[in-house]
Order: sequence, then C-alpha cells, then structure tokens
Amino acid sequence: MKQPYTKPEYSKYVEKKSPNSPLFKDIAWAFLIGGLICIIGQFITNFFTARGLPRDTVSSITSILLILGAIILTALGWYDNIGKRAGAGTVVPITGFANSIASPAIEFKTEGLVMGLGAKMFIIAGPVLVYGISSSIIVGFLYFIFNL
Repeated sequence: MKQPYTKPEYSKYVEKKSPNSPLFKDIAWAFLIGGLICIIGQFITNFFTARGLPRDTVSSITSILLILGAIILTALGWYDNIGKRAGAGTVVPITGFANSIASPAIEFKTEGLVMGLGAKMFIIAGPVLVYGISSSIIVGFLYFIFNL
C-alpha cells in the first residue's frame, strides 16, 4: 500500500497536473468582456438620458437592466460560459454580483423557498454584503468623529 504524498511530492504532483494559464489571453478576454458590459451600460444610460429622464432615474434604470440581463443569462446557463472565458471581466461589474446571487438561488430552488432559495441565495454574496456594509458603517462613523 502506497503512503500518502508528502507536501513536496504533492506540490510537484499538482504542478505537473495543473495547466499553465495563458495570462495575456486571460487578461485580454477579461478586459474585452468587462468593457463590453460597461459599453452596454453606457448605451442604456445614453438611451434614457436622450429621452430626457433625470440622471438619478437613468442610473437606477441602467443598474436594474444590467442586473436583469445578468439574471436572465444566469438562468439560461450562459453567464457561466461567458465567465469561463472572461474571468474577472464578468465578476467585477454589477452583473457579477447579480450572478453570484442568482446562481445559488437557481441551483438550490428544488430544496424549497426557505431552505433552498432563501438560505442559499446569499451563500456567495453574503460575506461581501456583511463586510462591505460593516466597513462602510465603521468608515462613516470615523469620518463623523474626525470631522466634528
């Protein structure tokens, strides 16, 4: 019976089995797809601004439509395929956040509304929300204290 790998042996094994990532190609795809998402957002903004809507309303509409588009692409199973090629290009914009909420919700919907959809919806985005909101409260409190 073979003994388990030692740490150096396991590191060699992983290095041998792991494919090298084409860094420049990955960066280019992330830039192109992330840029395309931003261009779509700018197109939506320009479209509704040209119709005379107030800037605040246009910003809300743009966010809502980008989130809706990401959720639809996630539900169709296309967003993950785009993400495999674009990497961080799909994660960074608001669409990536929408995908991180919709994807677990869709995956666990068979477990019911409460224990499936409700409990698993924020499994990925939850920590981001908790630490983002908490840190913004702390920074806001410090800003308030030091600017009295």
